[in-house]
Amino acid sequence: MLTHLTIKNFALIEELSISFSEGFSIITGETGAGKSILLGALGLILGKRADLSSLKNKDEKCVIEGVFMISKYQLKSFFDENELDYEEQTIIRREILPSGKSRAFINDSPVNLSELVLLGEMLIDIHSQHQTSELAEENFQFAIIDAIADNRVLLENYTLKLKAFRKLKSSFEELENSLTAALKEQDYNSFLYNELVEAKLIENEQLELESDLEKLTHAELIKEQFEKSISLAESDQFGLLVHLKEVKTAIQKISTFSNEYAELFNRIDSLTIELKDIVAEMNQMAETVVHDPIQLENIHQKLQVINSLQKKHQVTSVEELLQIQNELQNKVISVTTLEEQKDSLFKAIEACTLELNELASKIHQNRIKSIPLLNDLLVKILVQLGMPNVQFDLKITATNVFYSNGKDTIQFLISTNKGSDFGLLKKVASGGEMSRIMLAVKSILANYTNLPTLILDEIDTGVSGEIADKMGEIMKEMSGKMQLFAITHLPQIAAKGDMHYKVYKSDNELNTKTEIKKLSIEERVLEIAQMLSGSSISESAINHAKALLN
Repeated sequence: MLTHLTIKNFALIEELSISFSEGFSIITGETGAGKSILLGALGLILGKRADLSSLKNKDEKCVIEGVFMISKYQLKSFFDENELDYEEQTIIRREILPSGKSRAFINDSPVNLSELVLLGEMLIDIHSQHQTSELAEENFQFAIIDAIADNRVLLENYTLKLKAFRKLKSSFEELENSLTAALKEQDYNSFLYNELVEAKLIENEQLELESDLEKLTHAELIKEQFEKSISLAESDQFGLLVHLKEVKTAIQKISTFSNEYAELFNRIDSLTIELKDIVAEMNQMAETVVHDPIQLENIHQKLQVINSLQKKHQVTSVEELLQIQNELQNKVISVTTLEEQKDSLFKAIEACTLELNELASKIHQNRIKSIPLLNDLLVKILVQLGMPNVQFDLKITATNVFYSNGKDTIQFLISTNKGSDFGLLKKVASGGEMSRIMLAVKSILANYTNLPTLILDEIDTGVSGEIADKMGEIMKEMSGKMQLFAITHLPQIAAKGDMHYKVYKSDNELNTKTEIKKLSIEERVLEIAQMLSGSSISESAINHAKALLN
């Protein structure tokens, strides 16, 4: 519910601040007084685009602020989803700066226009005669029948399930594309992988093989040099060990004379031990050096395989080949995995389709059952509004397509005169008839849904007398369930309001400005009398106005 509206520096408004209450509020004023300016200002805080032409004074910013009581609208989830502070008394503010930049705030938190639009749609419904074309839109027609059918919970579940279904379908299509691409490469990847597996590659193997190749290739030279070295070290007369032993004995004799000599002896002793170990190892190595043509050929072949694979895969080490082998293995395995995932997704889609069909079927059945009730309610109201021969034919057809609100299509057919054929609503009904049908629809919806604040902008255009009086009664009844504003030129409707506001222009030497005020009882009498008789108010008009108000 809109409780307060403040407007500064907008169009013809310098500064305006006014409070509203629940129930039925009337807004009147002469043509051009500025009623559309009020709606334009409200439009800005509901997310409409703004420009510098909105500013009355181009050097100052424009500020429009609306205060709403939202405790009845169950909007906490919206605030949570958009990370906004939830307040039962929520303030929406819109600012237009002289630079042309626009800013929006919800409870002092900056928001973008898309968030403002979403919240605005749940708070205020501004409806004019020119917007009755909404009646011809399928989504709006479904909204009417679904409200009567009490399909809200079913539609919420359907929407969630449809979102999951579309996500599954998208994943399935992506998986199919991946699988198709993987299958094209499967044979080649398998060949490459098997080729690497058959090579029986071992980490660091290449260096060892190349070392063994050198040993086997030069086996005779290696053995010859080992034997020569061993002979020089172990010769009984001239060997290194014999001479080193004599040196050791000589130094040992003087080692007790000083620490330096003792240290020298220890070093010679260590050298002797090290040389004996070296000679022992050379003996062992010499025994292992054997010229083996078969092993040499095997190593040659293995290195050729490794070099060939390195060249094919454009790498320089066995470690890189092993990494490629692992990658190829994953690709080969992934095809099987992708096929398993595809089967799993297909089953999930089948299950989701079944659930969607069940929900859509229940929604369809509820819609079909609700058609007679909606038809009766519409006819009952429209007969009172001067359409005594109106008839409706609502056709709801089940299809095989998952739409956003079920699997149905709808045709909203109408006949306004006796003997006339049924036709589409937008083609058969006149502008005035569309306005009355829309009022009937809004009146019905007020009993089935928690409608936001409704502003009816001259929806009564083209009617008068008893029909206008009945429209006023319907609006009055609707206001018992919602906050309702009616901008009207008809005294019969104006008299039905709980509150009455007048929009008017005031002039001074410098400019003209638009203002609004709440009328007292006496002022209401004069305003309605003027609506009845024009600028010169007669006594009979005043009496008529009092009668209407009573």
